Amino acid sequence: MKIALLGYGKMGKTIEQIALKRGHDIVIKASIENPNYDIKQADIAIDFSMPSAAVGNISNCFNNGVPVISGTTGWLEDYDKMTTLCKEKKSGFIYASNFSLGVNIFFELNKTLAKMMSNLDQYNISMEEVHHTQKLDEPSGTAISLANDIIAENKTYENWALNTPDTHTIPIVAKRIPEVPGTHIVTYESSVDSITIEHKAHNREGFALGAVIAAEWLMGKTGVFSMKDVLNIG
Repeated sequence: MKIALLGYGKMGKTIEQIALKRGHDIVIKASIENPNYDIKQADIAIDFSMPSAAVGNISNCFNNGVPVISGTTGWLEDYDKMTTLCKEKKSGFIYASNFSLGVNIFFELNKTLAKMMSNLDQYNISMEEVHHTQKLDEPSGTAISLANDIIAENKTYENWALNTPDTHTIPIVAKRIPEVPGTHIVTYESSVDSITIEHKAHNREGFALGAVIAAEWLMGKTGVFSMKDVLNIG
């Protein structure tokens, strides 16, 4: 499989290492320093670029018949436009706020717990996410996904907000600390006890491996999919 890496920062370099070990070829390494490339060289693109570049990257791929794995966050106001373009061009697309296999299992645990707790209004929900200082968006896309999944199950909560506790809002605390790959904590707190679930990444390899596995799964398919499809969960 010939892979285009759209975004060649720390994540792109880790994806490269994983992909090479699994027998794939890296034919494009696009970055701010190397913005010119012919996407038609690639069988598939893995996009971990900047939020401002994501829509252009994804559109270019679909318009040239190249399916896309996207892990860039912070651009989702255009998600519907990209899925529409994918279908029009009969391409393939997987977006995930987090490609880690463990995180996607954590997503399902979060949904299950939210459903179990939905009628227990004595518990207040809060979240915390911790990432490295190079991460530009906050809260993280993973934290937003977790919060939205809780809101879908628990009608007490209508929205999430960064550092803003409110009766009908899930507060998300975002911390940026050097060299932290990613930690997400969901807490249910009452006057008598607390229930907490946590996912803590030890390095970037889990995210990279999940993205490469998603690319392997998507090859030869058309349509818009998710990591639930890749992992056959939920």
